[in-house]
Amino acid sequence: MRAKSYQSKLDVRNGFVELRHGSGGRAMSQLVYSLFHEAFGNDWLARGNDQSAFGVQTGRMVMTTDSYVVSPRFFPGGNIGFLAVNGTINDVVAMAGARPLYLSASFIIEEGYRLSDLKTIAGSMGEAARTAGVNIITGDTKVVERGKADGLFISTTGIGVLPDGLDLSVDNARIGDRVLVSGSLGDDGITIMSKRQNLPFQSGLVSDTAPLHDLVAVMVTAGGSGIRVMRDPTRGGLAATLNEIANQSGLGFRLREEIIPVKPTVAAACELLGLDPLHVANEGKLVAIVAPETADAVLAAMKAHALGCDAADIGCAVEDDHQFVQMLTRFGGERIVEWLSGDQLPRIC
Repeated sequence: MRAKSYQSKLDVRNGFVELRHGSGGRAMSQLVYSLFHEAFGNDWLARGNDQSAFGVQTGRMVMTTDSYVVSPRFFPGGNIGFLAVNGTINDVVAMAGARPLYLSASFIIEEGYRLSDLKTIAGSMGEAARTAGVNIITGDTKVVERGKADGLFISTTGIGVLPDGLDLSVDNARIGDRVLVSGSLGDDGITIMSKRQNLPFQSGLVSDTAPLHDLVAVMVTAGGSGIRVMRDPTRGGLAATLNEIANQSGLGFRLREEIIPVKPTVAAACELLGLDPLHVANEGKLVAIVAPETADAVLAAMKAHALGCDAADIGCAVEDDHQFVQMLTRFGGERIVEWLSGDQLPRIC
């Protein structure tokens, strides 16, 4: 995100992105400096290089990357930029238990996109990064012709560092391990779908988008090596996450439906639309497979944190050659919790 030829500040109030904003000339320099540098401002970006150098800490480093194409780009509880930062932070911490350090951000912007919206989105990214204690230290901007992109796409990469002695992997899962979720399921997917489709039940629905690194830190302090695996149940929801862990670990899971937290508004929306909340995406929740002897301590730590106050122990890992995820229903029967087949919802992340 270089800005060496910056001359005058970009007026974003009533303007739109033009092809010249991606041409490499003065207009691009104005866009990068006046909008992105102002939103993300830090010493790395201020140097104006095509890359950023940073010190390497001792221990193991982790890295993840993700892309965001959510529509609508603004929704109750956040926007595509807020989601991009928090989602990548969560991939670093929820998958590995790492402490996030740095982010990169790449933008593909469609000609005609409103500059004021882009500024708001960039501002949300900067605020989310600062709140999480990380810096966006490098990035890229491309502008494509009108009709060649759906407004705005964002790709982010995150780097973090793992604490000593922590090794989260499906290889660690054992029979009898408990399945913990950090809170209510389906909030993000139903909120975005209701906003996109202008559905009448959208009132009161808010995306759960949030950074989870502080929650993970208190869980690790409480459970240490007793935490086997952590995942964030995004696309495909809890069902996809547990089926993936089952297939990779060679175990099965048994869940209790009555304990799984789902808000009444989300449950009502899913019932009306014929959806299963276990298949609906989340952007501020995690799933942890935890040794039974430490599960109570980890759950208590989760409940004491603002992002885990609705946490629940919803089941356990069992021996199962078929690697099924099964659920005891509220009515006393059992059903298989399958992977999502086809597209239950329009793409939301």
